[in-house]
Amino acid sequence: MEWLNEGYIALFLIITLGIILGRIKIFGFSLDISGVLFVSLILGHFGLKIPPDFLQVGVLLFVFTIGMQAGSGFFEAFKKQGRKLILLSLIIIGTTGATSYLINMFVGLDLGLNVGIFTGALTSTPGLAAAIDVSQSPKASIGYGLAYPVGVIGVIVLLNVLPKILRINLKKEEEDYNLGLKKDFPEAMAKTFLISNPNIDGKNLKDIQIRQITACVVSRIKHGKQVFTPNANSLIHNGDIIRLVGTEENLEKATMLLGKSVDEKIPLSKNYDIKWVWISNKKIVNKSYKEVSLSNYYNVRVVKIKRSGIDIIPQPTSSFKFGDKVMIAGAKGNLDKVSKLLGNDTKKISETDFLPIFLGILGGILLGKIEIPIFDFFTFKLGNTGGALIIGLFLSRIGKTGPIIWNLSASANLLIRKFGLLLFLATIGTQAGSEVVETIQNYGFNLLWISAILTIVPVMVGAIIGRYVFKLNFLTLMGVITGTMTSTPGLGVIQSKSESNAGAVAYATVYPIALVLVIIVSQLLVMF
Repeated sequence: MEWLNEGYIALFLIITLGIILGRIKIFGFSLDISGVLFVSLILGHFGLKIPPDFLQVGVLLFVFTIGMQAGSGFFEAFKKQGRKLILLSLIIIGTTGATSYLINMFVGLDLGLNVGIFTGALTSTPGLAAAIDVSQSPKASIGYGLAYPVGVIGVIVLLNVLPKILRINLKKEEEDYNLGLKKDFPEAMAKTFLISNPNIDGKNLKDIQIRQITACVVSRIKHGKQVFTPNANSLIHNGDIIRLVGTEENLEKATMLLGKSVDEKIPLSKNYDIKWVWISNKKIVNKSYKEVSLSNYYNVRVVKIKRSGIDIIPQPTSSFKFGDKVMIAGAKGNLDKVSKLLGNDTKKISETDFLPIFLGILGGILLGKIEIPIFDFFTFKLGNTGGALIIGLFLSRIGKTGPIIWNLSASANLLIRKFGLLLFLATIGTQAGSEVVETIQNYGFNLLWISAILTIVPVMVGAIIGRYVFKLNFLTLMGVITGTMTSTPGLGVIQSKSESNAGAVAYATVYPIALVLVIIVSQLLVMF
């Protein structure tokens, strides 16, 4: 069996067995990808080793793609209710960190082991990566491995019992959330209007300023028997039928400007069509709609934008983003020209350009080496993990630099992220495996009750403050808790209890913030 000592063979063996173990479900619970860590701990105990370079490669790929995935959500999270959710996330992680520090003052665990339990209770693999990076201790992965199942099961149990403890009617919470959602994010719809305002008869759209007054988009006009896509110089006359796309509130404004709405549909002429197009041309990415000016050059209008599953009403200041799906309307011949201009190449969107990935990771490594003084008390370094995460966040936000597109397709990001995570878990587990039995013998039951406390205390603190101080909808609150605890199984519990996306939206809002905060607190726990 000497061939098992070959690092790459051991790597494939551990990952294969770990994936199989992770798919086994007991009472609905499974280890998922963390099964690789448990297999590597066991085989590491029996002497199997994987070269340490696999660890660094894996963690850099994993954390950088996490940043790329979370970038837009990270910055958008500061808008509207996001600030409140982020503050609650900070309270939950801060409570976990403070509890971990206080417990360790009395128990006296190894620093690496303690920070591993902290990240395991929060089920945060990026936090574990940062802890190992700073502490240089393989015991961190032991603590993580022991605390992780406690953290996962604890969050699931608490999410099931909290509504009963706090006497929450989840059905009413869902109705309240949906009602608020309609107010904050009104649905885009289309209406047709009969022009009957004598003050605008015979004027062009530019002079009438329909978009500026109503924030609606004019998709097409019927003048007599003629149907056409308008541009800024198109004239409208009393008796014309005009079709607008916008929110219900904005369409009401159009009634005052244009005339009453009618049920009449504007038929598509032989030369007129509507088409969905993918943005894949790198040359127009980040350019504004006004700058590209499809209306003036091609007499084609962008009617609707789909970005990350969300409908957006286009404005002149809106910009094209790689991977957007836009609805365009106009003459058939011109639509083909515009499709070529915008790209509409699904293959290009799904392809993975490795230059931005490795260039971005290299930038993250360099950023992680910069020492930052904190109030003259100590210096703080982001390290490889923190640097890669921050660079990923900002590059995802920027989207494009010259000819380089920083955005990754969802499928490419997921593949690279999982591959990096598999390399990381397999390698770190074999490094820690040789010490796992000794650690359990030395600390025993202490590790389990510490893990339970670090899961229960922050969840309860977050639930009470979120509900009674911040007055959050309970479904949103559960999303904040699971996002902060980076608990995907916990998110699954929320989705099983409600058909709304309240939990998922809150989860996505705080998740990137939580990743950064856990990494920072992990490093502080090692330093102090």
